[in-house]
Amino acid sequence: MAGAAERPLSPHLQIYRPMLTMMMSIVHRITGVALYFGTLLLVIWLIAAASSPEAFDLVNGIYGSWIGLIVLVGYSWALIHHAIGGIRHFIWDTGAGFGPEARELMAKLTIGGSIGLTVLLWIAIWLVKG
Repeated sequence: MAGAAERPLSPHLQIYRPMLTMMMSIVHRITGVALYFGTLLLVIWLIAAASSPEAFDLVNGIYGSWIGLIVLVGYSWALIHHAIGGIRHFIWDTGAGFGPEARELMAKLTIGGSIGLTVLLWIAIWLVKG
């Protein structure tokens, strides 16, 4: 078009430098989606438990396999990470934690806390399981 005004383009990922808080936002969304899949696994387990001892044993066998355990550890991490991320957002909803140092600290605590609590959870599971 002749005479059309040049409009600025919206910034894109090529312009923005990836920041920890940006990555945490993306991971929070990914863990939210992963929780749908994990909830489906929980529903399958509950249906198997209500169906028959054979179905329950089959599902427990699958979930107790090495790949099943990897999925369960991943699901528990996603649940814990998403919950801690939700607490971080709740803190922001109160109007606190918006300074650069506070944002970075909360992001790091979310990562460290989710990994640490997941490790503690699975240590407790293995200790109880014997």
